[in-house]
Amino acid sequence: MQIRSYQNSDESAVVALWQACGLTRPWNDPHKDIARKLQVQPELFLVGELDGQLIATAMAGYDGHRGWVNYLAVAPEQQRRGYAAQLMQHIEQQLLAMGCPKLNMQVRTSNSAVLAVYRRLGYAQDEAVSLGKRLIPDGPRA
Repeated sequence: MQIRSYQNSDESAVVALWQACGLTRPWNDPHKDIARKLQVQPELFLVGELDGQLIATAMAGYDGHRGWVNYLAVAPEQQRRGYAAQLMQHIEQQLLAMGCPKLNMQVRTSNSAVLAVYRRLGYAQDEAVSLGKRLIPDGPRA
């Protein structure tokens, strides 16, 4: 898999991948999420290609305290081949080069398969509670 930065021409393939992986929600407009990411550290919005086809994505960021990963996705037919691990290793290297001391992410508690992938990659559940407050409503359950 070749990893590169997101390009505007990737948008429809990225959204379709997120939908195929069950990452989209009515209250999070994926097109707005892409536009917002392109305003902040766009170099950390990555896609993976295999034989010219977009098969993976990840949105990473670093706020000076912690790194974050969102929208990590691998096409269902390409899963269990190490592509998520390859993408995470790439992100870890990028964030480490920026001086990032720790990488965090949020995974829905119901997503046991993905939690198992991250555990295999060395991630552990923190003793913290994730809180959120919607500042800009995007959909019906915003």
